[in-house]
Amino acid sequence: MPCSSLAKTPAAGPNTLAARLARLGLKNDADFVLHLPLRYEDETRITALADARPGVAAQFEVDVLDSEIAYRPRRQLLARVRDASGALLLRFLNFYPSQQKALQPGARLRIFGELHEGYLGPEIIHPRFHVVGADEPLPERLTPVYPTTAGLGQSTLRRLVEKALVRADLGDTLAPELREKLNLPEFSAVIRLLHTPPPEMSQAVLESREHPAWRRVQFDELLAQQLSLRRAYTARRARGAPRLKPTAKLTDALLKSLPFRLTKAQQRAWREIAADLAQPHPMQRLLQGDVGSGKTVVAALAMLHAVEAGYQTALMAPTEILAEQHYRKLAAWLEPLGLEVAWLTGSLKKREKEAAIAKVGAGDTAIIVGTHALIEDKVEFARLGLAIVDEQHRFGVRQRLALKEKGLFAHQLAMSATPIPRTLAMSYYADLDVSVLDELPPGRSPVTTKLVSEARRDQVVARVHEACRAGGQAYWVCPLIEENGVSAEANVKRSGRSENAVLQLKTAEETYARLAADLPDLKVGLVHGRLKAAEKAAVMAAFFANEIQVLVATTVIEVGVDVPNASLMVIEHAERFGLAQLHQLRGRVGRGAVQSACILLYAQPLGELARARLKVIFESTDGFEIAREDLRLRGPGEFIGARQSGLPLLRYADLEDEALVEQARAVAEDLLRDAPQHAEAHLQRWLGGREELLKA
Repeated sequence: MPCSSLAKTPAAGPNTLAARLARLGLKNDADFVLHLPLRYEDETRITALADARPGVAAQFEVDVLDSEIAYRPRRQLLARVRDASGALLLRFLNFYPSQQKALQPGARLRIFGELHEGYLGPEIIHPRFHVVGADEPLPERLTPVYPTTAGLGQSTLRRLVEKALVRADLGDTLAPELREKLNLPEFSAVIRLLHTPPPEMSQAVLESREHPAWRRVQFDELLAQQLSLRRAYTARRARGAPRLKPTAKLTDALLKSLPFRLTKAQQRAWREIAADLAQPHPMQRLLQGDVGSGKTVVAALAMLHAVEAGYQTALMAPTEILAEQHYRKLAAWLEPLGLEVAWLTGSLKKREKEAAIAKVGAGDTAIIVGTHALIEDKVEFARLGLAIVDEQHRFGVRQRLALKEKGLFAHQLAMSATPIPRTLAMSYYADLDVSVLDELPPGRSPVTTKLVSEARRDQVVARVHEACRAGGQAYWVCPLIEENGVSAEANVKRSGRSENAVLQLKTAEETYARLAADLPDLKVGLVHGRLKAAEKAAVMAAFFANEIQVLVATTVIEVGVDVPNASLMVIEHAERFGLAQLHQLRGRVGRGAVQSACILLYAQPLGELARARLKVIFESTDGFEIAREDLRLRGPGEFIGARQSGLPLLRYADLEDEALVEQARAVAEDLLRDAPQHAEAHLQRWLGGREELLKA
């Protein structure tokens, strides 16, 4: 299915037409055909000014009485217009000379906008208008309003879409009998209807996306995603990989040495991984489980499996705290078995780093744990057989690809402590095999969650003092902060992560000073992302040894911190955190036998979304249930970190429609097997050359 290019303007800079279109992903006819309207405006009829209803958009045909540029209270263009039933004022706060020229007395206009009551009577602010001649016909279809970007007007988009609809191949990629079986309308009819619906069609039904035409679009989008992921899955299984045949000597020794028994879920996941590692094609499996479900020991067994087969294995974590936690735990388990665990991070001294890299390159070290330092150009593995990425959604596409390329034919295991709802896994992870740890090891005490108003902060400090004097320890997590009334999220968008980190650090230091003053008989520590690695390690070691009773921290402790004696956590301004973060942070306590609590301090007034998040985290400790609610509240793109993952967002399909996702999966497998030419045409229409985004 050929795709003609529409963006003929050279993309020489950010303000060219081609550059603006590219920001919307519009490069060829197929892109424009699938760039569907957000809403519609009815320009098929004229409303008399006397019949206009405030706040309801309508079209009027009027004559200009006069126009002027006013300078108070600010420079603006004013035009008085009338029809046979009444008069009103048009107000332009920003305007061009061409608009001023068009609004000459006597000019006849068609204007579209919402009527409001102004200081000088009824007015429309910034109406859309154009000069009309005598007996100019009205449009016969509803006018589409498209998603756009700065500097790209609706008229330009409409013109380009109209041209694309003439030139593009709108032939159906689904056979008539399949459409009939699925009760789906024809593609070309659907597309023309959605771009140019007749005036008698209900705007409400169209805009709510409940019309059957939208169902066809949603199905097609899901089908394209499933086709791409399943094709990637098939291609991966066709590639060669070393069959890792274990001796079971090391894995059995580890299992015998552990002071606990694997849960049934851990045993099941380990069997699935071991079976994959013995196959002659690369494993690509996601191991997901709630906070504290025991993913690390399953990863350790997989690493030993690779070592037994004569290969190296690497585990990459997104933060040094998490990487060090893995290193310490793996070293404690594996070094008694006679295995050295290498440690490689950016903070190592040059000589130590070079020595570690040399041993990895020579094959003298079989097990390597580290951060993104593992993917530096100078790091070469002698025989990498298994690559493990923890919290894989925290790495960018390029970083994950870089580790993949270190062992081109290596098996891969991704781990995530953010449980993925079933529909999301079906839709976004269809190219992965998934193992789920859906039970917690025995001995984990349940965590009680309490919601406490910021006005009772002194009582919370007293509770912390009481718990620590009784021999326990506590975390005090600092909020994402505001500066001059601007939210942390706005700060990130405005100035990037670095400024937000500085602001968060400032709050952490202030909280540390305040708690140290309020709790003079306790040792209060501070840890944040800007500490040097050695300083951070020293603070964490002191906290682990109970030399520090209260640890003030930023979200660097969100994952990877395991201090069983810490039974109390306070999260300040909890309303500013996301559900996944709150759940991860809460998972830092309840790791021992002592009853644990998580206190969520919140400030009034609470917004609707913040209130919904706090309600979910208060009522549930089930990570999968929390993940489902998080998906519902945030949408799939934010949930999986789509910018980092590289996965193209679903624009039209609803992931909560599990039946449609299942249907798309089944049809994708049938098409790939029985009608590959239809599958290819469908992929070209929906993804074009962007399929590679799905393979990282």
